[in-house]
Amino acid sequence: MPFAPALSTPNRRSFLRMGAISAAALAAAPLRAFAQAPAADPLTSMRAPALTTPITTTRLYDNLFLLQGAGGNMATQIGPEGKLLIDASYLTAAPRILEALKALSPDPLDALINTHWHVDHADGNQPLHEAGFTIFAHSKTRERLSTPQSIKLLGISLPAYPRAAWPSITFDTALHADHNGDTLDLVHFDPAHTDTDIYIHFHKANVLHLGDIFFNGFYPFIDEGSGGNIHGMIAGAARGLALADSSTKIIPGHGPLATKADLQRYHDVLVAARDAIAPLKAKGLSEAEVVAQHPTAATDTTWGKGFINPATFNGIVYRTV
Repeated sequence: MPFAPALSTPNRRSFLRMGAISAAALAAAPLRAFAQAPAADPLTSMRAPALTTPITTTRLYDNLFLLQGAGGNMATQIGPEGKLLIDASYLTAAPRILEALKALSPDPLDALINTHWHVDHADGNQPLHEAGFTIFAHSKTRERLSTPQSIKLLGISLPAYPRAAWPSITFDTALHADHNGDTLDLVHFDPAHTDTDIYIHFHKANVLHLGDIFFNGFYPFIDEGSGGNIHGMIAGAARGLALADSSTKIIPGHGPLATKADLQRYHDVLVAARDAIAPLKAKGLSEAEVVAQHPTAATDTTWGKGFINPATFNGIVYRTV
């Protein structure tokens, strides 16, 4: 049967959304318009690489694959009950995502799950929904996608997305389902990267998608404007560690496929940053004074090479500790 979850809220539906839309149609006027918009627009700049970046697929289990492109890491489960996709990347990536899914199997499109609301994970909701997916997410993801939002650190202001981009099946705490021979848990984190984060755990495949709770190998972005904070990120990483064993394949929101040992190193880096910065703030030092002391110097060389540099990361920790 199609993705028919047991919800922790009164919403309960059984459905199969079937449809087809060609990659050529998706790549038509609306997507070209984004590519031709002024380069100074941060959102346009973020979307542009997805127009041409290929989607790579890595088999994680018999019917479960990691998908990687210009946006956040995705995953797909294939099978006769329909394709399940985790995250939607940028709007401009939709044609390549659909091409990659078609190459894996002829199974119909079924369920799209958003790990959280950010544009590199949910911007492609509308074209993927119109192709045949029904969208699942935490209730706050729907709230944020259906109202104007901003990401101050990235200089992005977003109007409300069209209704076709909104999740139609939402939950508050947890959602459980059997799909294509596996049992899945979708569970909400307390505010961490944002206030909309969930993880997806495939029990039989022993695969855990942590979304942007986990940036593998570099300092994470924590969206303060969406309720994110360093304490929640640490707690989220600890929760992932409790779910994983030494054989679990862990999908981070960004970065390469990970092991439990990789997640442990990341958790320890976050703890070290909090423990270095919190006492300085408690002493009354300003954010600028704390950043000037380079409190994360011991890990900056290894972890400070992502798009969040050490000074920016230290500032986020200071403000949210």
